Amino acid sequence: MTKTKEVESEIQFRKPNKDDGAAVWELVKHTGVLDVNSSYSYLMWCEIFSETSIVVEREGETVGFISGFINPNTPNTLFIWQVAVHESQRGKGLGTKMLFELLNRTFCKDIQYVEATVSPSNIPSQHLFMGLAKKLETNCVMANYFLSIDFPRTGHEDEQLYKIGPIQEENKQIKG
Repeated sequence: MTKTKEVESEIQFRKPNKDDGAAVWELVKHTGVLDVNSSYSYLMWCEIFSETSIVVEREGETVGFISGFINPNTPNTLFIWQVAVHESQRGKGLGTKMLFELLNRTFCKDIQYVEATVSPSNIPSQHLFMGLAKKLETNCVMANYFLSIDFPRTGHEDEQLYKIGPIQEENKQIKG
């Protein structure tokens, strides 16, 4: 068995539940780059939005999390709120694998677009979403969304909207 296969076999992708809330909060806090929401919000997110969110565990430790929801104004769109990857798993394609796992869920069968907001300094997220569009063989359109002046505190960067799609069903299988 190759080293890559050994590592992949240790990783478990699954729907979160409220018992994951505390570990997810810790993971997000530990990234040092994501906005950390209240611990209550992660408990609620893991419970209520479990169909459109994902937890990744390795050897019993939470090493990945995506919070997402289906936008009620555009029911064919999965909005990704946060992508958190533990530093030990960065650079291994875990963010992309989590996104494909979500897109392949029965609950997301009608999803034709993925949206996310990304700040100008968040180069890894820019690469993640542009790479997702490339793997899905579709468009990635970027536009201004929230400006720094929209936020109640100073120092928050602008957030650009990344809109990926339309997504063809046959392209939802992860490609190397």
